Amino acid sequence: MASEVVTAGWWPTTVAFLRDSYLEIRTRTTWPDVPQVRQASVAIIIFVLAIGLLISLMDVLLNLVLVTLIPSLFS
Repeated sequence: MASEVVTAGWWPTTVAFLRDSYLEIRTRTTWPDVPQVRQASVAIIIFVLAIGLLISLMDVLLNLVLVTLIPSLFS
């Protein structure tokens, strides 16, 4: 005797997903407090500025090498 798997339509599964998502956000999620958000924001801003500085330095260095130094070798 084979057991059949009954699949629900897309609407009931979507409603169940949204209901479960709402329940998880309201009851099971722990939200950070203001000092944690501030600390994480400052860390992210510093990291983004450091990466931007690194990319800028690499751009200047590669511009110097590829545009200035290499063509002068062949002229």
